[in-house]
Amino acid sequence: MAKTCPRSAAGHGVRSREIASPGCPGRASQAVTTTGNPADPGTVVLVLNSGSSSLKIGLYAVGARDVSELLADDLETVAKDNPFARIDRLIAETALPAPAVIGHRIVHGGPALTDHCLIDPVVLRHLEAAAIFAPLHDPASLALIHQAIAHYPTLPQIACFDTAFHASLPPIAYTLPIPRTLRRDGVRRYGFHGLSCESAVAALGPDLPERVILAHLGNGASITAILGGRSIDTSMGLTPSGGMIMGTRSGDLDPGVLLFLMREKALDATALEQLIDQHSGLSGISGSTSDMRVLAGKADGDADARLAIDMFCYSASKQIAGMIAALGGIDLLVFTGGIGEHDAHVRTAICARLAWVGDLAVRVVPARENAQIARHCAAILAREGA
Repeated sequence: MAKTCPRSAAGHGVRSREIASPGCPGRASQAVTTTGNPADPGTVVLVLNSGSSSLKIGLYAVGARDVSELLADDLETVAKDNPFARIDRLIAETALPAPAVIGHRIVHGGPALTDHCLIDPVVLRHLEAAAIFAPLHDPASLALIHQAIAHYPTLPQIACFDTAFHASLPPIAYTLPIPRTLRRDGVRRYGFHGLSCESAVAALGPDLPERVILAHLGNGASITAILGGRSIDTSMGLTPSGGMIMGTRSGDLDPGVLLFLMREKALDATALEQLIDQHSGLSGISGSTSDMRVLAGKADGDADARLAIDMFCYSASKQIAGMIAALGGIDLLVFTGGIGEHDAHVRTAICARLAWVGDLAVRVVPARENAQIARHCAAILAREGA
């Protein structure tokens, strides 16, 4: 498989230093891809990255020093089919080694699950309790875990959480300004895109400076302040709906807007959830699409498309500026995610609003969340002796 190491690009006319990214294999294409059977596969991990209606799978070989992607595939409408017959067939057809462990990406660990862990009955109960915080994601992941346990009853199953990286948030960052009685029920800032953050930290390795801001920009988008390799603040909150403007999500919104819509438009909780998660953000502002590429193509003749792009960049730059304050400065700004990695115009617009920072080091680091899950699974397997 071809490997690419994209250079960072904040864009021309911006006072920023562009730094070549460290070695970072490019992600596999959407079709099934394989890299062949390695001579020494190390620990072979099957990674299951479940969305609300799709499933990304990857087979990884985790060695002492690196992680190799052996196979990648995207499956749609997971809920209608058991995916494991297809997975087994793909592994057999490509003569790849069978997995020794299954790794699951879980969006929300809730208050009880703050680190990646082996799945057992206690963990399953905590996952079921946490599903109320991520109703679009966690139930699908739970269903897939049960399917995987039934299909691979002898293999260890490991849960890796997008919230785990942010377990290091200090109280000043994770506490929401609501009564203590509500906070006791787990209502707090959790943060997300943690596996993306971890993969960037791992990719930077010894080049990781003390004060880093990571901008994960895609259909979902968040900004995270990283101090000494640990998250100290992040833009998303209780759910992945908060923070900056996203593809179809509103990001932070005056609570009074929701109260107004409940009172004056008779919208219930389900309608409000659909509004802020599926019909807002770039899609809501433009009135047409959440695809940044389509918006960019229309921007010259479509004022709403232009406004959507400008508001997205404005929202990101404000969040980054706030994280600079949280860190007491910035040593490196990292862009990742689909938009962050591939849209130089968006990076340019965001960095232009940060010109007051002065000499700003910028790097693009491809998100390798599935490889990070594989890395965690191999480490937990070795530690637990499962």
